[in-house]
Amino acid sequence: MSDAWPRPLRSGDRVRLVAASSALDDLERLAAGVAVLESWGLQVDPHPEPLRRWGYLAGADDQRQADLQGSDPSNPGAAALKACMRGGWGAARLLEPPQPVALANGWLLGFSDVTSLLWAQRAQGRCGGIHGPLLTTLAAEPDWSQERLRQLLFGEAVPALQGEIWCGGMAEGPLLVGNLTVATHLLGTPHLPPLAGAVLVLEDVGEAPYRIDRLLTHWRLAGALQQLAGIGFGSFSGCDDADEAGEAVREQQAGRRFSLEQVLRERTADLGIPVLAGLPVGHIPGNAALPIGARARIDGEQGLLSLVPPAPPRQS
Repeated sequence: MSDAWPRPLRSGDRVRLVAASSALDDLERLAAGVAVLESWGLQVDPHPEPLRRWGYLAGADDQRQADLQGSDPSNPGAAALKACMRGGWGAARLLEPPQPVALANGWLLGFSDVTSLLWAQRAQGRCGGIHGPLLTTLAAEPDWSQERLRQLLFGEAVPALQGEIWCGGMAEGPLLVGNLTVATHLLGTPHLPPLAGAVLVLEDVGEAPYRIDRLLTHWRLAGALQQLAGIGFGSFSGCDDADEAGEAVREQQAGRRFSLEQVLRERTADLGIPVLAGLPVGHIPGNAALPIGARARIDGEQGLLSLVPPAPPRQS
């Protein structure tokens, strides 16, 4: 597994727009995201067909695969960053044989459905995946989140993220961040990065507590959660019955339903590892960028998730 990260971006570097998932229907949000990247001095190559569509997907599989493989970041003049335009569904289809997409070392940005590509890149022994805003969500991010993404891409240090302590302890390991539903469907495939000793951060959207229970139980049955060094939970927007008025709340109060928090706590409390919740990662503005595969520390005493700087080279 390589630890060779792509060089930090610098002003004038080119950005390639990638449509790997669902079809785009909002050019305004895309243009706003592009404007953010351009404000950092980056040159964004326009996508030739931003509204390209094949059913609910942003083009046929070979077209979307070409978006990812159209440039080699090691070649002079090639795009230094591949930025995914939106999520939805479809990225995992690009990993199917007989010609699964090859993901070279290089900056690759996205989240949600793009989890498949970020994790596959790491499973292929490559670095450069950033779990962070899509082009269609970037402009809606708060200033601190936009600046954090810029700092990561340009090789600057970023602050630790604050979470809520659920289980104490301290652990370090390679960082994996992703959407719970998408990541679950990588279990048992060659596109799952090594889990042993990893620090895993999960988020999701629109899944009822019993579905979250089912997904995490799958991880437990596969022996996957038991391999981890630590777990962090980001936002699970629209996933809690407590957000709904009426009968669901009354049943939860009467003990006939589990809340989202009850499910997340119960499925991880017996693992004997630090667990944090409420990290600013996921489908609501304030989606903190995090590098896939970088070494991270999860601090269950102070509630912090931080990146561990690489050790300086030994002097000969």
